[in-house]
Amino acid sequence: MVTIKYKRILLKLSGEAFSGKEDCGVDASTLSKVAKQIKRVMEMGVGIAIVVGGGNIWRGAKAEKDGMDRVTADYAGMLATVINALALQDMLEREGVITRTQTAIDIRQVAEPYIRRRAIRHLEKGRVVIFAAGTGNPYMTTDTAAALRAIEIEAEVLLMTKNNVDGIYSEDPLKNPKAKKFDRLTYLEALNMRLEVMDATALSLCLENKLPIIVFNLQAPRSIERAVMGEPIGTIVSGEKGNG
Repeated sequence: MVTIKYKRILLKLSGEAFSGKEDCGVDASTLSKVAKQIKRVMEMGVGIAIVVGGGNIWRGAKAEKDGMDRVTADYAGMLATVINALALQDMLEREGVITRTQTAIDIRQVAEPYIRRRAIRHLEKGRVVIFAAGTGNPYMTTDTAAALRAIEIEAEVLLMTKNNVDGIYSEDPLKNPKAKKFDRLTYLEALNMRLEVMDATALSLCLENKLPIIVFNLQAPRSIERAVMGEPIGTIVSGEKGNG
């Protein structure tokens, strides 16, 4: 019998999780693998909510750097996350997983508006819920949306997936092979060392609400399953003393 540590999770998928090895867009084979893994976790009896990024389609920071108004760039980024959410919803439904997408901006023709009580009800009925459009506010990242939604739906853990990086390091391990990997960190250690876990607003929300974070490589075999079962994978950020 499979033993699970977390019965309700918030899974954060970055835009890179949709593009796979491509530079941009949605790679169907990569998305299919993610959907199959989500299905297996759901069949273990875990309630799953997902926040999606949009960096594979739109980079608001780059658009702003090129002279675009920041608020307009951020709203464009929110629309990019809706595209990813619909692509993931379709792939999950092909796997037979009942899925609902909720958006923080009103696009009723394609998705439900975000309503906390309705989202929780979907989870109680065994549906996967995808949250798109971030928080619906400019200047807020999808990391912040992930932390906020996790707290709102009373998730027991926030799973932050990375592509080809198996946790949190002292430096970018792809640039410096000698970078040190951390198995466990406290929220304050992550904040003080300015490690690229997530933005400070999101990390502070997790700190204030004692929401543990697990950062791991999405491409590793059975990565989401292992995280849900409490196996040592990636880096855990919590209130417990780290191994810094």
